[in-house]
Amino acid sequence: MPHDIVIRNGTLVDGTGAPGRPGDLALDGDRITAVGEVPERGRREINADGKFVTPGFVDIHTHLDAQIAWDPIASSSCYHGITSAVIGNCGVTFAPCKPADRDYLASMMESVEDIPRDSINAGLPWDWETYGEYLASIDRMDKGINVGGMVGHCAVRIHAMGERSLSDDPAEATDDDIARMCDLVDEAIGAGALGFSTSRTFLHKVPDGRHVPGTYADPKELLAMGRVLGRHGKGIFEGALRIGERDREEHLPKTRAEIAWVGELSRQNNVQCTFGLAHSYRRPDLYRRVIEFAEEENAKGARLRPQTSSRGIGGLFGLDHRTPFDATPAWRELNSRSFAERVRALEDESFRARLADLTETPTLDLAQAYILTDDDLDYVHDRDRSLAALAERTGQTPVAAFIELNRRHKGRVQLWHPGLNQSMDAIEEMITNPTVAMGLADSGAHVGQIMDASSPTWLLTYWVKNRGVMSLEQAVQSWTSDTAAIFGIRERGVLTEGAFADVNVIDMDTLAMELPEYRHDFPGGAGRYVQRGRGYDQVIVNGQVFMETGEPAGALAGVTLRS
Repeated sequence: MPHDIVIRNGTLVDGTGAPGRPGDLALDGDRITAVGEVPERGRREINADGKFVTPGFVDIHTHLDAQIAWDPIASSSCYHGITSAVIGNCGVTFAPCKPADRDYLASMMESVEDIPRDSINAGLPWDWETYGEYLASIDRMDKGINVGGMVGHCAVRIHAMGERSLSDDPAEATDDDIARMCDLVDEAIGAGALGFSTSRTFLHKVPDGRHVPGTYADPKELLAMGRVLGRHGKGIFEGALRIGERDREEHLPKTRAEIAWVGELSRQNNVQCTFGLAHSYRRPDLYRRVIEFAEEENAKGARLRPQTSSRGIGGLFGLDHRTPFDATPAWRELNSRSFAERVRALEDESFRARLADLTETPTLDLAQAYILTDDDLDYVHDRDRSLAALAERTGQTPVAAFIELNRRHKGRVQLWHPGLNQSMDAIEEMITNPTVAMGLADSGAHVGQIMDASSPTWLLTYWVKNRGVMSLEQAVQSWTSDTAAIFGIRERGVLTEGAFADVNVIDMDTLAMELPEYRHDFPGGAGRYVQRGRGYDQVIVNGQVFMETGEPAGALAGVTLRS
């Protein structure tokens, strides 16, 4: 009998970290059925000679919660080898949800994650109240990739406490409130939620400026949620933790206490815990201290895995959306036009003079605004690549240099300004530390500001191919079996017989990212950044070819991942 698909003559990088080896891969239905030498033919044969065959990537930190309802290919994740994505991060989720709270949860998602509320309300079916009903709704959605979710503290607290959920008094939640929250989390985990998430950072606020529900929750409330996970014997605890915030003493007592209660939660319940971690020049050693705190807790029996991104996390500025100069009226006038009209306007000498005559000084540090173009797309933090450096080299003002750069490239220019993970050395230190996991790609979030869904492609092209900081096998493991194991996603992230057939065929010679673009393709015409990739010859999900040479192949075989 022929196999459904046979991938031949590739180098198999199986996701375990083992050395790559020549071989074939057979797929039947949604499973891998043979690894190594496959003598039988396939109904479809894929020649992977000179290519690397890997498990599909498992992205544990996305905010595709709304987008999956209207974008079945889950762009831009689909362009970068992602076959499974986790939603429900940072405590901000759409379930559980009483009908009266739908618009509030949509508004909170917009406030925290910059996903337009009107698009959310237009695109979501809102045909659930419990988390189990929410997962059933995801079941009914067409999906090119697999999607699993965590239940979020914000939604749980609002459902249980209403307006009181926003109190800044840690004692506001009574024992009865906590019991109701535990019941909601119990239902969610029982229905298949991958875990529980919370937000503790003071950066996350609801539209009226108050901090999101749960920000001030007493650790005893969070420990109670951990006990629910412990009773089920499954589920991860994820948090946007309070790291370095309002903690100026040298020994970081508040941050240490924050990591300590997470460690206690993990030990008490044998629960895996993860949280975001990034470098900033404002507190240049903070990331290292937090890793030390996590490792101290792990030495006492906890299971803490801070997660970071393989590159800087930052905003984009370009002629297609927003620029650093928009406080000046002439630039606002330019932005009222279509993109094609903006490009043409730069050829008008008198209008260029108005654009160059800034009435407001940009607040963005242009020495850290790195230039990206179609023919030179490099996320290295090198001042020589900045707009400020270009202006100095050409004897122009930064705004004049930006105008001329856009004239030369017909508007296809982005300035990229990393606000987090600002040091390349710090990134290297984190991604090579076995305690730290790969994550924080934030696909689906901050859609009008950033585009970091291409993080796995950057890891492979820069840190593996260009720098040799880690092997291809290690990099693939960090985005496959490691992330899958952290979140309890079984039988994915490895190329072994019997595993689900989520597979990438990658041409490392052509692997690359394309320039981010701003498109108005969300419900209601709202805009967002998109970034395509090259070199993923095939992306296969559950045994069906989902993407081929960067384009959707028609199959939508993704499933809902349940714990």
